[in-house]
Amino acid sequence: MADFAWLLNRGYAHPSSLKLVGDHYRLTARQRLAVRRSACTDEARAARRARQTSLAAQRGGAIGIDGYNLLITVESALSGGLVLIGRDGCYRDLASVHGTYRKVSETTAALHLIMDHLDAATVGHVDWYLDRPVSNSGQLKTLIAELLEKRDEGTPRATTWNIELMDSPDAVLASYPAAVATSDSAVLDSCGPWLNLAREIIEARIPQAWCLDLRAGRTV
Repeated sequence: MADFAWLLNRGYAHPSSLKLVGDHYRLTARQRLAVRRSACTDEARAARRARQTSLAAQRGGAIGIDGYNLLITVESALSGGLVLIGRDGCYRDLASVHGTYRKVSETTAALHLIMDHLDAATVGHVDWYLDRPVSNSGQLKTLIAELLEKRDEGTPRATTWNIELMDSPDAVLASYPAAVATSDSAVLDSCGPWLNLAREIIEARIPQAWCLDLRAGRTV
């Protein structure tokens, strides 16, 4: 990680830098993916930290959530999958959505954990964005709505939810008027205030999660 970041800090391209470092250390494809997802330049890290906020600071306010980004990371943590701690402190998974999302056994539990965490923080409003082009996004939207409805039975909720299918959630989040919850590097480098929500939830509610800390890499 230190070698990769050293190259990125000097303007070398991601693909060639990753190939050089990966070949040198004989990394597998999965290990290269872990390094790529967890890396950023010192400049990007400083800029992200300067705009980072906390869920506690959003009490009564609105937040925008990168739906798949958050859900899949929490699912991975619940299933015992590897969760990476990147140079910017974000928690990221090694899974990815390639045009299709499939509900797994941890999906419902992950959604309940997220809802519990947001309820406890008394967030006023949640905009949950899902990628419309991803298969099964409609079914996931329905599932979230059904879970919310069941939780609402007999107990009015302080937090209102809006679940939307968007052609490009990243673009919406980049210009969202309040804090956004994501670990997507492209969004982090273009949005306003942001939340490290996956990290908050995993640390508070999934203490057994398998986390690999890649922040130790230092540049010279």
